Amino acid sequence: MKPLYLGILVLTALCPAIFAGHKNIRLYRYWRSMLKAILIPSILFWIWDSAATARGHWGFNPDYILGIHILNLPIEEYLFFLVIGFVSIFTYEVVKSAMKGKA
Repeated sequence: MKPLYLGILVLTALCPAIFAGHKNIRLYRYWRSMLKAILIPSILFWIWDSAATARGHWGFNPDYILGIHILNLPIEEYLFFLVIGFVSIFTYEVVKSAMKGKA
């Protein structure tokens, strides 16, 4: 079960990644803005998570992660913020596309 956290992240990102290029969404048009919108909060949360983990406020069960760590955090935790940022933007764009013409 070591890759469980990574598997959940892959499944979370799979559908949005497949449909990100749909004609009504086309997220690739905004890749620079998306990159900033995802990376800036991610960096802040990585710092926060790393400090909190170092202080022992929380941790990660080794039964569910690959075991690759950078600055006290498993690689999956870094990916978590990137994936959730992407999925959040995708969800916003899908709702915005669906609401066009209904206001």
